[in-house]
Amino acid sequence: MTGRRIVVLNAGSSSLKFAAYSTDPEAPPLVFGKVEGIGHSPRLRMSGPAGTHEAAVQASDLHAAMLAVVAVPDGPLAGDVAGFGHRIVHGGPDLDHAVVVDNDCLARIEAVSPLAPLHNPPALDVLKGLRTRFPGVPHVACFDTAFHRGHPAVADRFAIPDELYQEGVRRYGFHGLSYAYIAGAMRTAAPEIASGRVVAAHLGSGASMCALVDGHSVDSSMGFTALDGLPMGTRSGSLDSGVILWLQQQKGWSVDRVEDFLYHDCGLKGMSGLSDDIRVLLASDQPLARLAVEYFVYHIARTAGALAVSMGGIDGMVFTAGIGEHSVVVRARVLQRLRWLGFTVDDPANAAGQGRITAADSRLPAYVIPTDEERVIARETIALLCA
Repeated sequence: MTGRRIVVLNAGSSSLKFAAYSTDPEAPPLVFGKVEGIGHSPRLRMSGPAGTHEAAVQASDLHAAMLAVVAVPDGPLAGDVAGFGHRIVHGGPDLDHAVVVDNDCLARIEAVSPLAPLHNPPALDVLKGLRTRFPGVPHVACFDTAFHRGHPAVADRFAIPDELYQEGVRRYGFHGLSYAYIAGAMRTAAPEIASGRVVAAHLGSGASMCALVDGHSVDSSMGFTALDGLPMGTRSGSLDSGVILWLQQQKGWSVDRVEDFLYHDCGLKGMSGLSDDIRVLLASDQPLARLAVEYFVYHIARTAGALAVSMGGIDGMVFTAGIGEHSVVVRARVLQRLRWLGFTVDDPANAAGQGRITAADSRLPAYVIPTDEERVIARETIALLCA
């Protein structure tokens, strides 16, 4: 595989991230970028040896976005492709590690896709399209749920009959590729807490939190689906199941309408009535926008306390992903709510938004560590294809 490249695809509901790596997964990517705004004003942004390239593209869906990436001169697929690596959000109870994709694997992913309707179907569209366009090139599926499969039973189960658990109704946890990266990155970026008890907060349009003990997941805010836990951009987060019954029984909503509502019309967008973008909400003086931000902050802090209980204590905290890496205000407000645990914000360090953001005399440290899901996918893909 010398001189060849691995191409990584990270498909979201309205974006497609991509990167090409040499077969050394620790080397910088050869080229990377994303197509965003898919379905409405899509644009492709790419960085590589020739600099940064940005242009409008035709991309009404993820498959079309994939074709746009394929067509870019000197893009990720311009070289000799040794294999593709894909982020798959939900692997269900059986797919608990990265695997080389075959027809049986595809069938298993499709079987659990209703549990991740925003993510699994578009990722499969991209994977299948590339299989057709590049026959014979292997594909590796890397699962967000896999990182959490070692949870103890008390964190893995719901209080429901065991036969449903055996059918796969359990708490899976998500954003596992991100947490896997953070667990490794702490060894150099935050060595004082890397082997300790850490609450990691992946805060973006999709948001979750994870309890890491010595780099291993022992609990997570998300459960059976990526609807659970924290309020998100357009997703509700934790919700009394009686609300769903009420919507169906009293308002006559169909299952499809309830699903669309919970995934697309709730969270920060639904609560504020304004936007799912935390930046817009922070800039607004509308009462509901302010409430949505405070609700988000409140539940991050509340979940941090719960995850500390899961670990029997806490030695530090890490913020990552879009909001976690870039929102000075959200980080400061969360840590202010957690002062009772021993966090004291260093305002200039927090404003810089990199490394340790707590004061020298803070009893507990907090860090900002940028995540890199694509690199984790590259590592797992190369490990399988080079074995």
